[in-house]
Amino acid sequence: MPEPDRLEDFRQALVAGMRALGRRPEFELSYTADRPACHGDQARVPQPSRSLTPEQAAEARGWADSFALRRRLHDPRAHAAVHVGPGLPREMLNAAEQARVEAIGGRDMAGVALNLQRMLDTRMKSDAIARARTPDEVPLATAMGLIVRQRLTGQPIPDSAAGGVSMVRERMEEAAAGHLDALANAQDDQAAFAEAFVRVLHDLGLADDPDSPSEDEQSDEAEENEDESQGDEEGDDDAQSAQAQQSVETRSEEQEGGESEGEAQEMEMEGETTSDAELGDEGEDGMMPWRPNLPDSKLPPDFSYKPWTTEFDEVVTAEDLCEAEELTRLRGYLDQQLVTLQGAVTKLANRLQRRLMAQQNRSWDFDQEEGILDPARLTRVVVQPDHALSYKIERDTDFRDTVVTLLIDNSGSMRGRPISIAAISADILARTLERCAVKTEILGFTTRAWKGGQSREKWLAQGRPAKPGRLNDLRHIIYKQADAPWRRARRNLGLMMREGLLKENIDGEALLWAHNRLIARPEDRRILMVISDGAPVDDSTLSVNSGNYLERHLRQVISWIETKSPVELIAIGIGHDVTRYYQRAVTIMDAEQLGGAIVDQLAALFDEDKKGGR
Repeated sequence: MPEPDRLEDFRQALVAGMRALGRRPEFELSYTADRPACHGDQARVPQPSRSLTPEQAAEARGWADSFALRRRLHDPRAHAAVHVGPGLPREMLNAAEQARVEAIGGRDMAGVALNLQRMLDTRMKSDAIARARTPDEVPLATAMGLIVRQRLTGQPIPDSAAGGVSMVRERMEEAAAGHLDALANAQDDQAAFAEAFVRVLHDLGLADDPDSPSEDEQSDEAEENEDESQGDEEGDDDAQSAQAQQSVETRSEEQEGGESEGEAQEMEMEGETTSDAELGDEGEDGMMPWRPNLPDSKLPPDFSYKPWTTEFDEVVTAEDLCEAEELTRLRGYLDQQLVTLQGAVTKLANRLQRRLMAQQNRSWDFDQEEGILDPARLTRVVVQPDHALSYKIERDTDFRDTVVTLLIDNSGSMRGRPISIAAISADILARTLERCAVKTEILGFTTRAWKGGQSREKWLAQGRPAKPGRLNDLRHIIYKQADAPWRRARRNLGLMMREGLLKENIDGEALLWAHNRLIARPEDRRILMVISDGAPVDDSTLSVNSGNYLERHLRQVISWIETKSPVELIAIGIGHDVTRYYQRAVTIMDAEQLGGAIVDQLAALFDEDKKGGR
């Protein structure tokens, strides 16, 4: 059988097996040379070569089995409702839950267990735990997940991670051995397993005692006792009945409020909880960064943002990051992937063009005493030489000279269809606006490394000072300069398809960078559109600063631009609510809506400008 047919047969068998194991006939499977991930019913697993070696086949099967088991055995709402703190406690709970799901799947199916084991072996080789040299460098969530997995399955820890786990195992098991042993008896019940694991976190000092009443319950109990004592002293049965009734109503209201709060939390974390299973979006070091999205009321007032060093930051053009031949190949790949989408976005762009051209139509006042000679009236002069010449004057148009900057999040969570659609939408929008004499700049932002680069190395070498600030090397990319014609920058957008480009996102500094470039422009009107899929995340920074460090800075920058700057700021969030940050923003749940959202937002801005007569 020819090799391509053998590979295609494997692919068809893999997706069929994933649908059967996950009991979800709607599962769709694609392949990637980048990191595997699963978003809803869309899964991406490693691309095997045409030789289809046994190791490659087992790894792809392992990822597919892991995603299928997660969708079948994991309840994201129940997981989000578990009361543990953000950051490390939540990461540990995520890792333990993933170990539980895979343990159940491998317990009854030996082939699944083997696939998961081989996938884990491959993943741990690139995890930070394999490079750890001291206990402080061991990612505790990863270590906990491996310890829980070993206790549930009896399988050994991968050799690449064994050294890292051994550095922290004794401390963890000494503090929580009893409750760790109890996990195996609860693995078939997600709620019971989560409750048992919260006790493990309590033993480690990372969670409150689940058996002790909360502060609200203690307060309610004290108030109730006080009410009963007062009722006994007064001897008023009616008063006691009223107080008892009030107490019941109060508790009912609190329960309802708790349920509402829990529902709100579930809705907010539903997408993030799903992402917890998406091991491919964890980054090179294997842990899912925490996206806090906290309200302003919970942010510290004494906040001062700073980078540890800017020595290793870079602002580069697409041509500097990629050879011309590869850019051409990547651009061809982008066009090939989005043939059907391009037609839809082009229609939307044409609609925007018609709106802009209607606002820019030239109009004239005729029969003027001076101005530009009106050639249409020259026939009267020929017929009657004594007739005065006729002039015309162009009326001032309300449409102001405008420049638009598209700032695109190039973080790892944008991999796949979101970044492809962002690239093609930006490309078509730039072409459309150029026809309307509106200059367009396309920028991207990411980091040079996962979980800290040379900045973090410098910080480590200087003794790890407390609260160092931003600890990663920025990479700001210029895909198209405002003055560059679209035809010259077209292939640069293919760079977004390059493997390894998309890493972490530090939105606040990227926003300032794009804003400052706009401020230097001579146009009368400056518009900055941000396309992102969530809060800023950089694990190296958030692990040594407060959990809302990057988000707080982003809020400060947005507030300053919206209140003090002449730049008009709008944002589009993909899958995450960005309206909590930006005054003018829209959130879309499907990346395929991006083209329409961009066009609608820009059209609304230009319509507002026309109505306001600015």
